[in-house]
Amino acid sequence: MNADLTIRLGGAELPNPVVTAAGCAGAGRELARFFDISSIGAVTTKSVMLEPHAGRPAPRMAETPSGMLSTVGMQGPGIDVFLQRDLPWLLSRGGRAIVSIAGTGMGEFGELARRVSEAAGVSAIEVNLSCPDPAHPGGRYFVDDPASAAAVVSTVRSHARSDVPVLAKLAADVPDVVELATACVEARADGLSMINTVRGMAIDTRTLRPAVAGGVGGLSGPAIRPLAVGCVYRVHEALPDVPIVGMGGVRTGADVVEFMAAGASAVAVGTTNFSDPSACARVLRQFTEELEARGIGRARDLVGAAHGAGVGA
Repeated sequence: MNADLTIRLGGAELPNPVVTAAGCAGAGRELARFFDISSIGAVTTKSVMLEPHAGRPAPRMAETPSGMLSTVGMQGPGIDVFLQRDLPWLLSRGGRAIVSIAGTGMGEFGELARRVSEAAGVSAIEVNLSCPDPAHPGGRYFVDDPASAAAVVSTVRSHARSDVPVLAKLAADVPDVVELATACVEARADGLSMINTVRGMAIDTRTLRPAVAGGVGGLSGPAIRPLAVGCVYRVHEALPDVPIVGMGGVRTGADVVEFMAAGASAVAVGTTNFSDPSACARVLRQFTEELEARGIGRARDLVGAAHGAGVGA
C-alpha cells in the first residue's frame, strides 16, 4: 500500500508531515550530507533577524536527563545573507522552506515578514514569539502575554503576502496555552507551531555554576514530549480547524503518529538531529511503515484521532 502522505498548512501543501524544527538544521545545509532534504515535508529554518547577531557566549548547550538545555541566542548572518545565500541554496536542492523570523519589536517583525514573503519559494512564515518584549523589560517574552503575541502576529500577517501562511510558534510555560493560541488565531495566524523549548536550568555540580551561560536555557528533547502532546491535544480540542505543527522530543515514526493523533497536521524533528543527522529521513520511513501496518491510506486521516475523529473514531 502506498499511503497518501500529503498534508496542508493553511494554503501550503507539503508532500509529507515530517519537517525540521527551527534552530536544529540551519537552513538545511548541515543535514543535506546525510539525506535528500527534498524528501521531507519542509525545512524550518533557524530564526532569521534583520541584522547579524553573534548569539550568546559559551557554554551554549548542556545535556540533561532525556533532553538538552540550550541558550544559543539568535545567532545568524541577518536577513540579507539569508535571502541571498541560504534560501536560494535550500530551494535549489528541491527543499521547501518554512522561514522562522524573530524580531525585537513590531517594526522588525513587519519588515522581516515583508521581505521573506516577497522571496520566491517560501512555503510559510513561522513567527518566533519567544523573543524579549522591549515594552516589558525584565525578561518577559512576547509569548508570555496573549495580547503581545497577537500584536506580533497581526503585524506579520498585515506585512506578509496574503498567499504565504503565517504560523505562530507557541510556548508551553505560559498561564494558558489555549488562550494564547486563540489570541494568535484571532490575530489571523493561519496555523500554530508548538511547542517551543521550555525554560529550565541545570547546575554543573563540579563547578557549582549554571551549566549554560546566562543560567536559564531552553529544554528540549524527549523530556518535554508528554507536555508538548498535551498542549497540541488541548489546542486542537479548542480550535479543531486550525492546522498545528507539533514538536517536542520527536525521535521515531511512532512519535509522529502520537502528535498527529493529538491534533497535529505536521510534526517537527528537532533535538535528535544533533545526535542523528539522518533522523528526519528515518522518522519519515518509520512513519510510513506505521501507516502501512495500520492500513491507513491517508496521513491526514490521523489528525485528531485521539479526539474520536478520523481513523480513531
